[in-house]
Amino acid sequence: MLPARVIHADWSANPRKRWMAEAVLGADNRYTAQAPKLIRDAGLFMLTAMTEAAGGVLIGFDFPIGLPLNYAHKAGIDDFLTALPQFGEGEWAEFYQVAAQADEISLHRPFYPAKSGGKQRAHLTSALGLKDLRRACDRKTAERPAAAELFWTMGAQQVGKAAISGWQELLAPALRMGEYVKLAIWPFAGSFETLIKPGWIVACEAYPAEFYGHVGVRFPRKAGKKSGKRVQADRIANAPTLLEFAQARDIRLDAVLVEALGDGFGADAFGEDRFDVAVSLLGMLNIVLGYRPPGDPKAPEVAQIEGWILGMANDNF
Repeated sequence: MLPARVIHADWSANPRKRWMAEAVLGADNRYTAQAPKLIRDAGLFMLTAMTEAAGGVLIGFDFPIGLPLNYAHKAGIDDFLTALPQFGEGEWAEFYQVAAQADEISLHRPFYPAKSGGKQRAHLTSALGLKDLRRACDRKTAERPAAAELFWTMGAQQVGKAAISGWQELLAPALRMGEYVKLAIWPFAGSFETLIKPGWIVACEAYPAEFYGHVGVRFPRKAGKKSGKRVQADRIANAPTLLEFAQARDIRLDAVLVEALGDGFGADAFGEDRFDVAVSLLGMLNIVLGYRPPGDPKAPEVAQIEGWILGMANDNF
């Protein structure tokens, strides 16, 4: 079945950079994609998803969901969905307290560093006694560079703070309310196809950098000039490609979204965030409509502990 709503949320640790784009399924079985909007309240965001889940809701978040396999083995974790609601409580009380110094890092307090100044990723791997803290899906592919380690919380590549925020504010509370909230997290709860059903919210890990190649976004390098998603003119240059992609997939774009595409999503500092959620929404719809496989993991440990990135090619895991 097709979910009634498909959403991509750019979940930054900075609330001002939390944006979402949404597509709604019409009576004619066609999706209408809407312009990005700011997520003003995490609780309200999930409450809205819950109250409108009758036809099924698919939400993609751009933060890691899952744990590196070698870390999980050492920490005694064999199921991510069981562990997630426990983080921040009991023996895991310090889990979300970011270590300020290397000697504060432990299996039960793995996020680092709380502030800059002489901090190195080697401190993290050394303190945990692990050579590599990347999951299989974090490693470099032909379409994108390697992602940062889950527990790293500093610099442009850090993903740790967004993971802390997303797990603490959204996923763990919803799992604890299992009696009232029908939340399934892919791929831990099952295959993509089996999870999409009426009354359920399906959450997954989904990234703009992964979807760029799927939908045809390109940022050619320019000698002596800045280029990329942070440049409004470069975002504008991708508008025709995105419009053609939507037309080829029979996805309607509302008038506000069409205007935003033509303007490169504005000249302010958040234009890149709005661009990313719009691209990611189209990438998710590409999978929902069956044009690209979701990438269900074959290896049980990957499906139960590490997780996977929606739409990422998966031949070996």
